[in-house]
This record gives sequence, structure tokens and C-alpha cells, in this order.
Amino acid sequence: MKKIYPIILLVNLISSCTHKKGDQIQSDINNIENSLVKSVQFKGDSIQEFSILDRMEFYKVQGVSIAVVENGMIKWAKGYGYANTKTGTKVDVNTLFQAASISKPIAALSALKLFENGSLELNKDVNYYLKNWQIPKNKFTTTEKVTLEKLLTHTAGMTVNGFPGYQQTDEFPNTIDVLNGKGNTDKVVVDTIPGSIWRYSGGGYTVMEKVVEDVSGLPFDEYMSKNILLPIGMKNSTYQQPITKEWQNNISAGYYENGKLIEGLWHNNPQQAAGGLWTTASDLALFCIEIQDIMRDKKDGVLTKKTVERMLTKHKNNWGLGPSLQGQNKSLIFGHDGRNIGFTTDMRAYVYQGNAVVILTNGDKGENLIKEIRNSISKYYNWSINNQKTIEIIKLPDTVLNQYSGKYEVKDRDMMHKVEVKDNQLFITNTPFGNISLVALTNTKFMHLESGTVFEFLIDKKVNAFMVNNSMEFVIME
Repeated sequence: MKKIYPIILLVNLISSCTHKKGDQIQSDINNIENSLVKSVQFKGDSIQEFSILDRMEFYKVQGVSIAVVENGMIKWAKGYGYANTKTGTKVDVNTLFQAASISKPIAALSALKLFENGSLELNKDVNYYLKNWQIPKNKFTTTEKVTLEKLLTHTAGMTVNGFPGYQQTDEFPNTIDVLNGKGNTDKVVVDTIPGSIWRYSGGGYTVMEKVVEDVSGLPFDEYMSKNILLPIGMKNSTYQQPITKEWQNNISAGYYENGKLIEGLWHNNPQQAAGGLWTTASDLALFCIEIQDIMRDKKDGVLTKKTVERMLTKHKNNWGLGPSLQGQNKSLIFGHDGRNIGFTTDMRAYVYQGNAVVILTNGDKGENLIKEIRNSISKYYNWSINNQKTIEIIKLPDTVLNQYSGKYEVKDRDMMHKVEVKDNQLFITNTPFGNISLVALTNTKFMHLESGTVFEFLIDKKVNAFMVNNSMEFVIME
């Protein structure tokens, strides 16, 4: 009997440690979910804290799913709100959301996998691999060709920024129809010299998807499931479009910015690589961990370390072969955000520190909520992904504001904004947030308070352009 006592003591000790760890995690969650603050604060104002449920109600977002990775392991995951308000189904950690454009960095692994096994080259003309559809040749492709590396880094000069998806009652186009402009978007073409500029292109990723299918001989969703998703452990993820009933036991509907349910529950996205992934926050966390583990010399990873290092090398606009990149050296972060109709998402992961956060929402107004959640997580764990801003607003006379009035466009893209002055305030039309009002930070710099987006007007004797968040440039139309 005396030999039993040490065993009992050991069991009790393990149980006590487990309870303490569980209590600490719950304390973390409680602190984070009750410490949300607005992303934009006014200088001198006291900071008010909100709960995640408060902010979900404010932004009319019905459901949220979060997964946090620390030291290379999922530390906690939790669902909030409703996956479907009509049925009363609540979000849990296994609820599927549309990943939207987070689909892209996961999909990029398919091309990298085929590169590793010698089936294709990253810097070869992709028309060499395409079988029953070709990128139309024109004056822009005479000297420079479209390659997989350029497609993955958004430098291929290809058109079609994104896709709106299709309602359940719409005719479902195949990939060739999408590329030929026979769906609900324009034809995907090259309209600038490949490699000359960075320009986000969902159309380019659809070309990549076609290459993978033609080279592998498999439908894209089957290739991804067999070679990428399941080997990583992403068992609750699929690129099936439309998603079949077997996957719909725990799935989220999508909601418009007014909080109303989308007719048909969600839109379908035949452009699988660009935005067709259904997944969970925990599965995306496993993707982050896989990349982190490979960079820590994991031997049986879905890709080799050499390939992942290439994936995480910065090209134009700090873009890798799939993910966007920020920071450098030991503070390098890879990630992506996403926006389909009814869904807004975000994923950020440190390459070397073993930390990551994934936030999925089922609302069109999820972007600002995501920022507040991410800021709370970053502050609590002392990470560097906090983008909270404190500003001081100034008043400008109409004589200054009026010089910014006019129509502005993005060169080589079908995007135009109109700037107007009303009641001593600047307004910009036709933005992702609708028609928005701006407040002045300086004589040339303005901000949209709700999103934190900064608009800076460029003056060379006269106003000739404005920049959005120091990246996209709108040039005044003569």
C-alpha cells in the first residue's frame, strides 16, 4: 500500500497543474474579450473598454471565431455569437466560415508542392503548363512572361482584383468561363508588363489554380485536400465549391453590413484558390503552426524548409509567395486578410516566435471588429500587431478643402473616387465603406475614423493625387 501513495501524489500534482493552467487560460480569455477599445482614439480623451459582445452588436456582426497560438501550439480557441440567427445555431470552435482571401496563401502551397516534386518551375511561362486555356498574348507579354512566382506575389500584371461570388440560384461558371469573363467579372488578362508593378489580383490566383489542375490532373479541391489540408491536419477545411451537404452540419451563414442574413445563407465562390476555402480558426492556426515548425527544421513538413524560406522572401509591396509579410528578421510576420460577401477574416503569425492569431467573422462589417480584437490580444500578450492610433483633429477652412475636390482614379485599374466638400468636411465616394467622411489631421492628411484609413493628398504646385494608407495611389483625372 505504501507504493500507492507516491502515485496518488503524482496524479494530484498533475491534476493541480492542469487546473492552474486552465484557470490561467480562462483568465487570459476574460481579460482579452473584455478589454476591446476603439482603434482610433482622440488625444486627451479617456479610453473606454468594451466587451467583444458589445462590439459585435455595434458592428452588427453575428458570429466570431478566434484561435490563438503561443509557442507553436494552439493556446485557446473560442466561438462567439451565432452561426445562424434563423436556426439559433451558435458559433463554436468547429464552425466553418468562408476564409475569403485567406484562401490564397493556403492555395499557394499547391503550386509550391508541385514545384518541389519537379512537376513545374516557378519562373517558367505558365502557358507552357496550361492545356485548354492560355493567357492571351499581347504587347505586354512580348518580353516578359507570366510565371507562377509572379502570380503568387501579385506582380504578373493580371487584371480582376476580386470576385463577388454567386447566389445559390445563379448559374455556376467553371474556371475557364471565369477566366474568359463569362461569369460576373471581367476577362482575366495581362494589361501591364509582368513584373513591373505590384497589383493585387484574384484573377491571377485563378490562373494559378488552373495550372495546378492541369499539371496534377486533379480538381483543385481534391488536390488541396490530399496534398495540403489533410497532411497539415486541417480536417475541418475544404475548397469544395459549392460546398456539399456533408460539410454543412456546422457551418456559418453570412451577414450584410446591416446585420441581415444573406439570401441563401452564403454566396458560392467558384474561384477556389482566390476565395473558396471553408475552414475554422483552429484549422488556420494549424497552417500557421506548420509553417513555423518547418522553419524550426521540421523534417516531415508539407513543404521543405528551403521552399518555405522562398515563400517567406519579400517581393514587391512586401509580398511573399502567397502571404503578405511585415517586419523582418526575428520579428517577421506572415499573414493575410479576407473579405467575401458576408464574411471578413484575418490571420497573422510570427515566423520565428511561435505566436499567431486567427479571427473569422460572418459579417460585412467585421474588419473594424477584427482590428479591435487583434489589438486587445496583441496588448495582452505584448505582441507587435497592435495598430491602435491616437489622433488630434484640426479644423481646415473651405479654401483649403476645396482644392482637393475632383475625380481621382487608379492608373491601369477601373477604380475611381470623387472627393467633395460639404458643410466644412471632406467626403470620398465609392469606397469599400460606401461614401465616407474624413477628418483633418494636417493640411494634407485625413482619416476615416471608423476604419482608421488614412488619405494623404500629394501636392506638386497643385493637388495631383492622394495615397491610401501609404500604398494605393489615386491620380486626379484631368
